[in-house]
Amino acid sequence: MSPRWEEMTSTELARRVAADPDCVGLIPVGATEQHGPHLPVGTDTIIATALADAAAGDAAVVLPPIPFGASFFHGTTVAGTVAASGVETAAAALRVARACVASGVTRLLFVNGHVGNAAPLWIACDEFRREFPDARVGVMQWWELTPEIAEQATADAVDWHANAAETSLMLAVRPDLVDVDALAGADDPDRTAGTVFRYALDQVSSNGVTGFPSRASAEQGERLWHDVVAAASETVLRAHRERAPLS
Repeated sequence: MSPRWEEMTSTELARRVAADPDCVGLIPVGATEQHGPHLPVGTDTIIATALADAAAGDAAVVLPPIPFGASFFHGTTVAGTVAASGVETAAAALRVARACVASGVTRLLFVNGHVGNAAPLWIACDEFRREFPDARVGVMQWWELTPEIAEQATADAVDWHANAAETSLMLAVRPDLVDVDALAGADDPDRTAGTVFRYALDQVSSNGVTGFPSRASAEQGERLWHDVVAAASETVLRAHRERAPLS
């Protein structure tokens, strides 16, 4: 595992960047929000951080995670959510990205673990690109790394949350945090098919879940995690060597 940003001295970090100016900074961005009766509220942050650690290799350095995401739509009906707005999420991401540039890291990937963060992170990327036109920034999301992974992520719910795939990943990454006794009664179907509008949690889910976590397994999680890490590692290597098409 590549050394984490917070575990290095400033001198060590400076040497790391000097030795590899194309080093990629991986910034995990998650959320602290309810994940049904069976998963911890830090699920999105846990997965994003674990993925950054697993994919970094020799090409990247992993920053501390941003643990609060754009989760207002989860409301307060179910306990555990500490939400930021989309504007606040974008601002926090941009603040970390600017700090990376100040330390000499100019290739950045937000490793996103929460679907609701996608739009705020791209807004942060747009601001960053305008401010630092010679730097590079992007967003990596585990559920869309390959068509096969996307198919698994949405197999039991298009608008998924704490579903079979996410639960299986947690059974692979942090099984000690999964309440397996709660799986059997956690299923709640996706009710968003054909809807025009987006709805708050309590208008589409009875327990905070969208999907069928009872179908999850550690074996499925290990297979999915293997595929996710392999695809993410390749993405990081590409980010390390990529040049602008018209450079």
